[in-house]
Amino acid sequence: MAHSTSRIAGFYQLSPLERLAKVAEIAGLDDAGVAHFSNMGNLEPETADSMIENVIGTLNIPLGIATNLIIDGEEQLVPMATEESSVVAAVCNAARQCRDSGGFITDAAAPVMIAQVQLVEVPNPEFARLKLLQAREEIRQICDATDPVLVKHGGGFRDLEVRVLDDMLIVHLLVDVRDAMGANAVNSMAETVAPSLAEWSGGKSRLRILSNLADRRLMRARATWRLDQIGGEAVRDGMLSAYRFANMDPHRAATHNKGIMNGVSAVVLATGNDTRAVEAGAHAYAARTGRYRSLTHWEMDGEGNLTGTLEMPMPVGLIGGATRAHPTARYCLEILGVSQAERLGRIIVAVGLAQNFAAMKALATTGIQKGHMALHAKNIALMAGAKGDEVAIIADLLVQKGTVRVDVAESELAKLRQR
Repeated sequence: MAHSTSRIAGFYQLSPLERLAKVAEIAGLDDAGVAHFSNMGNLEPETADSMIENVIGTLNIPLGIATNLIIDGEEQLVPMATEESSVVAAVCNAARQCRDSGGFITDAAAPVMIAQVQLVEVPNPEFARLKLLQAREEIRQICDATDPVLVKHGGGFRDLEVRVLDDMLIVHLLVDVRDAMGANAVNSMAETVAPSLAEWSGGKSRLRILSNLADRRLMRARATWRLDQIGGEAVRDGMLSAYRFANMDPHRAATHNKGIMNGVSAVVLATGNDTRAVEAGAHAYAARTGRYRSLTHWEMDGEGNLTGTLEMPMPVGLIGGATRAHPTARYCLEILGVSQAERLGRIIVAVGLAQNFAAMKALATTGIQKGHMALHAKNIALMAGAKGDEVAIIADLLVQKGTVRVDVAESELAKLRQR
């Protein structure tokens, strides 16, 4: 419907409840709608209001726990926040099937983020490039002075890269951000050093911002699934075929990698980290060869077992942002038992590999719909209006019929209530 106006003077200055009242008046929300938005669950209105602008409520996402994971020899419970059915179950099943072979082994590069400074109208770019490289020490001093706390904790400026793009110079500041995601630190350094870079190059500074292609901050996971755990050679060969398809065809790779991100993003979100940053970096990394490919690699070892690896950028932190501000994120980190961002990143990549295994196995055997729709049937039952014990009854009926649709659920619900 058309709203009477979207111009609400001083809207940002109101409290969340006052904003909600204004929106309810304009949009015609009934009392039930107002009551729903007023219930902010386990996030205090003041906290929500400090996290984003113009808050009127919160959106609760189901939070599940992935079990069965062994990561680097340690038993690990992993909180996952997602609205999609079968995601958590898939990780649990994949992790169970590789427990006997040791679970997941991970590795991590240093937590180095990239800040980019764009210099334009540079009269002699190649000459200026060398000049800037030779000013590495001066640049380090400026950057480190910008964030002495980071330096105190062992982080700070690490190196410099300068690229020539047409008449532009693109300066990369490589910064070790320790246990932070690092956006604020590297952005501040870029802003502070930009005037000096412009002066030394003879150009003008324009963009000064981090890159979300955090290809220096890579996390890696690998695991082996024995044939007796996955159903034999036919299943293995079907999964390897599915992988080759994804690695050669961007249309398949997009869905293949989305499946990886089902797991990755769920843990990133649960811990209050930036899902968009991780997702952008992952997909850009998948295209680093000039063609969009699978983020994972699948092979057969000398004994015929299935082996999988995943390597991807993982810019996550334990300091700042929602990781500290959101109480649920703090408790999720407590469940994980992590004290370093590196360990969190390792766990997330292991979950991504598990998720990919489960999706490929489903595709190569029963098809993705059988298991997914069995779990999705509960959502459909809820959409049809089922409550309490009705949800499981209607979901079972939908699965038995092999038709998981809202109209069928509504019909079955009506029959159930007439009994």
